[in-house]
Amino acid sequence: MRGCGALLVWLLVLSLAWLGPALGGEEEDGEVVAEEEAEVLSDELREEDSVLVLHEHNFDRALSEHRLLLVEFYAPWCGHCQRLAPTFARAATVLRNESSPARLGKVDATAQTALANEFGITAYPTLKLFRDGNRTHPLAYTGRMDVEGIVRWMQRRASPSATLLQDAATAAAFVSSQDLVVVGFFKDLEGEAAQVFYEVASELVDVPFGVAKAAELFQAYGLSADTVCLFKKFDEGRTDFPVDPARGLDAAELTRLLRVHSLELVMEFTNETSDEIFSAKIPHHMLLFLNKSSSAQLALQDGFQAAASAFRGEVLFVVVDVTGFGADVLPFFGLTPADAPTLRLVKMENNRKYRMDQDTFSDTAIRTFIQAVLDGKVKPHLMSAEPPEDWDTRPVKVLVGKTFEQVAFDETKNVFVKFYAPWCSHCQAMAAAWEELGERYKDHEDIVIAELDSTANELENITINGFPTLHYFPAGPGRKMVEYKSARDVETFSKFLENGGTLPEEPPAVTPPGPTRWCHGGGRCPAAPPGTPQLPQPHHGSRPFA
Repeated sequence: MRGCGALLVWLLVLSLAWLGPALGGEEEDGEVVAEEEAEVLSDELREEDSVLVLHEHNFDRALSEHRLLLVEFYAPWCGHCQRLAPTFARAATVLRNESSPARLGKVDATAQTALANEFGITAYPTLKLFRDGNRTHPLAYTGRMDVEGIVRWMQRRASPSATLLQDAATAAAFVSSQDLVVVGFFKDLEGEAAQVFYEVASELVDVPFGVAKAAELFQAYGLSADTVCLFKKFDEGRTDFPVDPARGLDAAELTRLLRVHSLELVMEFTNETSDEIFSAKIPHHMLLFLNKSSSAQLALQDGFQAAASAFRGEVLFVVVDVTGFGADVLPFFGLTPADAPTLRLVKMENNRKYRMDQDTFSDTAIRTFIQAVLDGKVKPHLMSAEPPEDWDTRPVKVLVGKTFEQVAFDETKNVFVKFYAPWCSHCQAMAAAWEELGERYKDHEDIVIAELDSTANELENITINGFPTLHYFPAGPGRKMVEYKSARDVETFSKFLENGGTLPEEPPAVTPPGPTRWCHGGGRCPAAPPGTPQLPQPHHGSRPFA
């Protein structure tokens, strides 16, 4: 089973084991059992930390008494559920203290199997919103998993998703109220385009949405047709998205455009902006690594800024201070502070990195380089460590980027390679078995047991999607490669090798995708050490669309 996820991302995701149910007191004359049975059979609504405790006997009552009910379906042993529990409780308390019509509830899906089956619960935790007592079409929760995110998501659904702006004074006050606001100008607020706008407003809860119909407002903002306007207190100040008369508005496309244009044209990588950078879903990142204490290097930002507008939506431009918050990411690019200033383009799909020659940092040179990468005319820059002097004398051969090809694709050898990360606990756990396997086959002329540190070495045609990943390269022509997906013990490894790289297939583990990070190697490991940049925590900043 794959131990370390699908993509190497920045946030440490710790998997906590459930310790078991709390021990209860002894029963006296069956009274405890009787009380528990009576409680289960009752439709009484009980609370724990402001969260309604729901089961099949009180679920209908909860729906009838609460117009908006967000229900968490959980498993007591699930580490993710355990971590969410205090956050969910605090959000429930905030909503109750505000006298909101929105309430939160929870269902133990392992005990309430009828409810779990009814609502198609296949993963934990799963959050669903029930509105107006309707249990047939619950809405999947799409917000952030932090207190502020849950509260905002529920508040947006408890009131109109967009504020009606009736005159110029009200509209001006609304536009200036926040760094970012969205206003939809529609001549028919009941029309199809306006309804799509309301749908988008319900989802993008971190930015205020307004809606305008009055002719004086169309005139005041220089509009003649239905348009969605993003007002911002940076860069160009305003971006318009006209509604196509024939196609109308598309919710997914409008959401994407608002997310892209809500970001500054050039962003600095900081603790506050990291979530926005990685959640923007922009396929390429252009990074300028510089030392902000150097005035000469700071001046390079002018050309960087000038090049950015030509690639908006396709390439996100980011400044990384090598002496500040950005210092932690340098190892993932094989860089040190002394390498600044330097430029890298990252293809987020596969973490391929491209290095620009440092002769010039002009906007023309930067645009030319980026376009060449997009056109497939530039090869990725691959990192490689230096091979240890004794790399081929050990039972387990130590491969690096420079030596991988000659060993793995040796047509006279069957080569079994472990791709790992030094900080990955799953890799550490199987290290002894891999060494034992190396000892077992060290005298076999046609079998090679090897390993490669994927955080320090990159390969042109092989992308590692998790740690540890095991690949078998059989002898013979054709550069064949077989991914090993079976049990990770010495005996099973041996059976696999003795049978020429085959074993009865087992279903591969399914790991949910996460946002791609500027990472090296491509695996996500719950055991990354403190300080390892990985997938971010739920967004806590003031900027939208995280």
